[in-house]
Amino acid sequence: MALEITDATFEELVLKSDKPVMVDFWAAWCGPCRMVGPIIDEISSDYEGKAIVGKLDVDANQEFAAKYGVRNIPTVLVFKDGEVVGRQVGVAPKTAYAQSLDTVL
Repeated sequence: MALEITDATFEELVLKSDKPVMVDFWAAWCGPCRMVGPIIDEISSDYEGKAIVGKLDVDANQEFAAKYGVRNIPTVLVFKDGEVVGRQVGVAPKTAYAQSLDTVL
């Protein structure tokens, strides 16, 4: 299962991580987000120990969604050394998410 990330934990879990981090910005009411959710959970299992994979609910946590210009959901960002190195907006196949992590591993 993907890690639950909040505005309170974002800096520690994402920006200060020594591993690449994938963050799924989503909301419970968003249909496409519900399609991406299981894919993100699978990626979390596939990359366990190699990368951190988490989800951030934009309704409950708006600070970092705004900071990174997330206007449409789902948006999946990949971070390395605290910087955004990948962005996928909308629903994509699992391979697209996997590739975005593979490029920074």
